[in-house]
Amino acid sequence: MDTRLAELEVKLAFQDELLDALNATVARQQKEMELLQQQMRLLYQQLRSNQPDDGAGLRDEIPPHY
Repeated sequence: MDTRLAELEVKLAFQDELLDALNATVARQQKEMELLQQQMRLLYQQLRSNQPDDGAGLRDEIPPHY
């Protein structure tokens, strides 16, 4: 019975280590996602600021040779 208890304690210790590692991975990925979302917002704002809001698209523009 002592052997079985020792095996369970070892398994529990490994599971605790694995849980800590997974928690660290999730926390790191959360930070990366937040950074990527911030970068995406900035790129979207840059894209919006570079586009004219007059409603005319490339389809409506007269080519330069006319």
